[in-house]
This record gives sequence, C-alpha cells and structure tokens, in this order.
Amino acid sequence: MPHIKNALIRYRIIDRAISNKYNRYPTKKDLREACEEYLYGSVDGLHICDSTIEKDLFAMKMEHDAPIKYSRRHHGYYYSEDNYSLNDIPLSDKDLESICFAVNTLKQFRDVSMFKQFGQAIDKIVDRVSVEIKQPLNESNHSIQFETAFSEGGSEFLATIYEAICNGFKVGFVYRSFSSNSFSNRMVTPVLLKQFRNRWYLISFDSSSKSIKTFALDRMKEVIIGPEKADQNHGFNSVEYFQFATGITVNKKSIPEKVKLKANEIASKYIISQPFHHSQTLISNSIKYHEFELTIFITEEFVRSLLGFSSEIEVLSPKSLRETIKKRVSEMNKIYK
Repeated sequence: MPHIKNALIRYRIIDRAISNKYNRYPTKKDLREACEEYLYGSVDGLHICDSTIEKDLFAMKMEHDAPIKYSRRHHGYYYSEDNYSLNDIPLSDKDLESICFAVNTLKQFRDVSMFKQFGQAIDKIVDRVSVEIKQPLNESNHSIQFETAFSEGGSEFLATIYEAICNGFKVGFVYRSFSSNSFSNRMVTPVLLKQFRNRWYLISFDSSSKSIKTFALDRMKEVIIGPEKADQNHGFNSVEYFQFATGITVNKKSIPEKVKLKANEIASKYIISQPFHHSQTLISNSIKYHEFELTIFITEEFVRSLLGFSSEIEVLSPKSLRETIKKRVSEMNKIYK
C-alpha cells in the first residue's frame, strides 16, 4: 500500500511539473528532484532513481492516458494537449474505497483538542468524498467499527505538553495521586508522550530527584508551559527505557527477569497472536500445552494480564511471580467461596 500511495503522489507531482507554464519542458532530473524533495526533503537521488521516473511516465501514459511527449529540441517533457491535467481524472471505485476508509479513521480524532484545528479540513474531505460516492458518509454506512482512540480525560493537555517538548520548556501541573487521592504541584521536563490502552501518559524528568517519572494525563489539571528551559541532562532513551516493559510502568531499580509460562491450547493461540512482549519465544509445545519464555520487568500490569487468562495459564518461574499469582488466586477464592 505505501508503494502504491507514493507512486500516486509522484504522478501528481510529475503532472504539476509538466503543466507548469513558468518552467516548461522539465527534464527527467527535474522530475526526479521534484518528487524526491516533496516526499523525502532531499534531491540527492538516494530515494528515487531515474528509472523510477521512467516507469512513472510510462504508467501515466498507460493508466491515465496522459499525453506525455519528449521534446528533443528543449530536452524535456511536455503535454501534447494544452489543457490536460491529471487532476481532471475522476477517482476510481478502488480509490474512493481507500479514501472512505482513511476518512473514517481520521474522524476518530475530530473532537480531540490537539487535532481540532484540522476539523474543518476533515469536514471538507468528508464532503468531497460524499459527492464522489453520491451518498452521505455517515455512521450508518460504516461496516467497520474502531476502538475508541482516546481516553476522554487529559487529551485536552496533549497540545500544551507537546509544544513544551518541541520548544524545550518545562511543564507545570497539579496532579492527583492515584493511591492517596491527594493533590500536589509538579514542574518537570517533558520527554515523551506515550499512549497505552487508550490512555495518555507523560514520561518526564524530575530535576529535583534526578529520576524519570510517569504521569497520567487524565489525573492532571491546570497544565501550563513553565518559564524554565527543559533540563537536557536527563539521558532518557525511549527504546532502552521500555526495552523490558510490558506496559507503561518501569521501575528503575527493577531487574529484568526470565519468565516461563505454560498455557493450554486455546490460551496459546491468543499468546502467539498477541505476545506479551517482543522477547517472547515458544520453547516447547505438545497437543495440549505450550511453554513460553520471555525476559521482562515483572509489574502489576503483567500480573493483571496473566490473571485475565484465569486457569488457562500457569506460571512455571520465577518462584516469586508464581507465589504472587497463587496469593491472588487464594484471595479470589475467599471472595467466591
């Protein structure tokens, strides 16, 4: 799909270049550089070669009847029909189907504060597609339903925090503790906005404690961009930081542990299709059971994920995790006894 999309974009760029009345007869090099600059921001030829442009010109002739000619006199390309434009060609059913799918995806973000500035543009796209398909693009026409893209609370702070990250400033906010329900004032260096299970989190550096801290946006209020410049000595690397994480929680003092699990046939299918972690490997299998191994931080999020499989999964090691699950099961048994 990306290959096809880029080809279609190149066709439009080539069409615009050939139709330019102020710079007639663009050469193959001109067309290549125009496409590469638009798509990749460079003209060094590392991303698009001359043969790609030759194939594009041929495809435009064959697929869109583009009257492209080469002028030996001017050493460049031109349209033999003065009023020809690729923009005049109506969209195909396949094009419309792809656009409808993309528009329905975009509509999920329409009411999120950070993306409201694009709401009018999305509405224009919806209206244009509605005209092409000759029917309104509304909810009743959907044959696909998306999971809710964002948690309601906190999304209004995305733009402010993102602006602070981009411009290198600290952010201040009032934060409500999840455990004590008390409020405290915070001023931190924002380093990453991360979404997990439809909820947004701020990964930040606290200069006073010299540590990385995580805050849920839905427990924030009164978010502002602070007057102080961000602390650049945080040493945060998102890839390394979340290397052994199965969720949003990372304890700096934690040591990654090797976990072995035994799952029945049905649970194994789920685990294989949706691994707990990228390090997960299948170490043995039989008709009834599969054994898996992964190296992770053992967190509350991972424990809850295991409990979601109930009796379909058994923790083989480490012993500490096995005892944790055993204790939770015992507590559940007291409730339902």
